[in-house]
Formats: sequence, C-alpha cells, structure tokens
Amino acid sequence: QVQLVESGGGLVQSGGSLRLSCEAPGRIFSTAVMGWYRQAPGKQRELVATITSGGSTNYADSVKDRFTISRGSAKTTVYLQMNSLKPEDTAVYYCNARVPLYRSNLDYWGQGTQVTVSS
Repeated sequence: QVQLVESGGGLVQSGGSLRLSCEAPGRIFSTAVMGWYRQAPGKQRELVATITSGGSTNYADSVKDRFTISRGSAKTTVYLQMNSLKPEDTAVYYCNARVPLYRSNLDYWGQGTQVTVSS
C-alpha cells in the first residue's frame, strides 16, 4: 500500500505564508507527476499545482505568482510554498502522485492537511 505523508498545514493570517510537505515512496516519486489539490467546504476538489519528474510545473491561475511547487533534491519529498495567502485559499490540501502506466495513470492520495487563512 502506497502512503503519501503530508505535513505543514495550519492557521495563518491573510498575507502570511505556509509550506506544505509531502513524502512519497522512492519507487513512486521517481516517475510520478506530483501534485497538490485542494477542496474547500461545499466545493469540488481542484488542482493547485503539479510538477513532473523532470521539474516542469503547472499552476492554477488563482495561485500563480503566489505558490511554488518543488521537489526536494535529496529527499523523496514535494513541497508547496504558499505566500500571500488569502482567505479563499482556505481548504484541505491533498498531495497526489500520478504514476504513468501503459495506457492509463494510477493515482495515489495523501490524507489531506487543513489550511485556514483568517482575514
């Protein structure tokens, strides 16, 4: 069973910063597209950012220029640095590992970490 372990959520004031971490097994991390998604109450889960094994990144428009996704150079960890946080960033954030298979993908999810931004 693949386990993604997240950490770093919490309560922060508007304009503040947080960094989320997600540790994945090495056999997954080396080939997977790693990503962060979030789900606010009453809303669908949405993409925040992704990063490929080669380092290419993709961001939701709502977080561009504020959030940065990165892969640890020595560890099997993906980070999400969140700056200039807004109350609308409040959500449960989930780490995702998407492993490419022959004709499909296999998704693994973390348990989620709460991020709350107060106004």
